[in-house]
Amino acid sequence: MLPKSDAGQKFFWTAIALLALAGLYLLGPILTPFLAGAILAYILNPGVEWLVRKRLPRSIAAVLVIVATIAIGTLLVLILVPLFTRQVSELSLRIPALLTRLNEQWAPLLQEWFGVALQFDAQSIKQFLSEHWQSAEGLLPRVLASLKLGGLAIAGLLGNLLLIPLVLFYLLLEWNELIARVDRFVPRRYSEAVRGIARDIDLVLAEFLRGQLSVMGILAVYYALALVIGGVDFALPIGIITGLLVFVPYLGFATGLGLALMVAVLQFENPLNGVAVVAVVFGLGQVLESFYLTPRIVGDRIGLHPLAVIFALLAFGQVFGFFGVLMALPASAVLLVALRRVNRLYFESGFYSRTK
Repeated sequence: MLPKSDAGQKFFWTAIALLALAGLYLLGPILTPFLAGAILAYILNPGVEWLVRKRLPRSIAAVLVIVATIAIGTLLVLILVPLFTRQVSELSLRIPALLTRLNEQWAPLLQEWFGVALQFDAQSIKQFLSEHWQSAEGLLPRVLASLKLGGLAIAGLLGNLLLIPLVLFYLLLEWNELIARVDRFVPRRYSEAVRGIARDIDLVLAEFLRGQLSVMGILAVYYALALVIGGVDFALPIGIITGLLVFVPYLGFATGLGLALMVAVLQFENPLNGVAVVAVVFGLGQVLESFYLTPRIVGDRIGLHPLAVIFALLAFGQVFGFFGVLMALPASAVLLVALRRVNRLYFESGFYSRTK
């Protein structure tokens, strides 16, 4: 039986909520596809609603939106993978020229400065690997164990990739009903306030997504053009990859920087010149992203001051690490809504307005 007193009921339902949160924490490893499906459903639901307003059945609208999303992702893969495959093949043809330059320019310097005699050629590399093979044999069992773990991880990833579209379809199909069910669970005395907060959070998150997409597009164009001006080959795919991965902190920058450095070392007659060009391009890009684009475009859209955006990124990264940086701005947007409410309540309160 439920407790009859108001305090008893508050304690009871608080305990139920805490138990539910604990269950979600324990089930975390299997919640990934459901969480990913929920995020995608939130992003794609406006497209479904638009198609429904065009007199399409909701089930067909959901399927069309999912198919269009998968098609766009597949198209990007089909464009970028062959492009990178062809470029890797071209880069491999430049390796002999690189080895020749190393032998002619750098090997004498190493001999003169450090007394180290090195010969950069394929035969020397093969000989080095052969000489150190025995000492590496002990690593074989661990490598095999890692391969097994990797195989299980890949199987789990494939399972999640297959489950996400299914979860996404049912969430898009029943999105309005799910929102209505959540609304019915809110205590009636708080329903209007909760609805208002939810609307504010929805508006702020929508602006965040638009701002983040703008930053991704601008950076993709910047890196592609800057690398072209710097004379680095394969600037277009490197710029696109860097821009598209910007939404994952550090990953886009690190991936683009690694690819650009590899190309520059193999391309430039003096590898140090290529490294310098790439360092300047990506250094300026990081400054542009961190201190102008993200604070100005994303911060302005969600109503956060540029300094508040920078502080949020640093603070969430310090407390929660990589995933904290990933969630810093959306979480800050949600907190912003709460702080606006608290700010308004404070200035409307008797504690603030009372003079005596």
